[in-house]
Amino acid sequence: MSKVFKYYYDLMSQPSRALWIALKMGKTQFQDCPVALRKMEQYTEAYKKVNRFQKVPAIVDNDFHLSESVAILRYLADKQQFSEALYPRDIRERAKVDEFLEWHHLGVRYGCSGYFMHLWLLPFRGLADKPTKEKALELKIEMERQLKILEGLWLKDNNFLTGNKLTVADLFGACEIEQTKLCRYDVKEKFPNITKWLERVRTESNPYFDEAHKYLYKAVQVLA
Repeated sequence: MSKVFKYYYDLMSQPSRALWIALKMGKTQFQDCPVALRKMEQYTEAYKKVNRFQKVPAIVDNDFHLSESVAILRYLADKQQFSEALYPRDIRERAKVDEFLEWHHLGVRYGCSGYFMHLWLLPFRGLADKPTKEKALELKIEMERQLKILEGLWLKDNNFLTGNKLTVADLFGACEIEQTKLCRYDVKEKFPNITKWLERVRTESNPYFDEAHKYLYKAVQVLA
């Protein structure tokens, strides 16, 4: 059976970026299958056959279809097609990474993606009006509540989220926070630990980190 799977993604999707960076860092071979969210390609009948949820990322491994980025990375790790450095085999080290990935959904991802969607994505697509000042402040407070937890707990004694080595947990967290730049939000103003950590993540994962964020950074420059 072929070891090369099809990876469906869009680098404007935070989980897609995190997984793409990890696959590139681990030199995992995959067939490149970009899905243009801006063109609504995820809603085509053709893509519905790939992923019944019509979201990215997704993989097709021979006749096996799988969505959800964390499920994908665990599946590939069990097949020994994912970087052991980024997702350790040691049961305790892996458990610490999993702990962050489970917290992440209702932590940093919840706060940052909610802020990003309502302040930039939905208005940009014409799907909603910009939120009122009161609503924008409410979203910002919730996001910063989650960032304070990241700053004060996850990064309190470590260079990275689960210790002193970069793991896939860092990639997932960093990709969410980078997205808020489109809302002209700058973590440097309130979160020094996060700011230093983001630079460490970028340094450790380049050139792939910058390549994955190329379009996002260009969009930020346009808004400047």
